[in-house]
Amino acid sequence: MIRVVLPAHLRTLARIDGEVRLDLEGPVTQRSILDALETRYPMLRGTIRDHVTHQRRPFLRFFACEQDLSHESPDVPLPDAVATGAEPFLIVGAMAGG
Repeated sequence: MIRVVLPAHLRTLARIDGEVRLDLEGPVTQRSILDALETRYPMLRGTIRDHVTHQRRPFLRFFACEQDLSHESPDVPLPDAVATGAEPFLIVGAMAGG
C-alpha cells in the first residue's frame, strides 16, 4: 500500500481527509502513483500534471524520504520505504512571491 499526502487545495477538490492509500501493481514510480491517483480521483486530472505532456505542474513539488524528487524521471523507482508504505509520497504546493 502506497501512502500519498496531498496539499490542502487538492484534498478539498478530491473531497478527502488525510492521506490517500493506493494499492499498486508493478514498480512504484512517480508515474504509477500519479496514474493510480488520477484514476481513483478523476477530478485531480490536470491539476498535478499537464493533460497533454504529463509534466509536473509549476508550483508543485514531489518529495519522499526527505528528498526532492521533482526533477527526477517519472519512471525511476521510488525508495523502498515508499513502496512498502513506511514513508509517504508527498505532493507539496510550492510558495512563490517576494
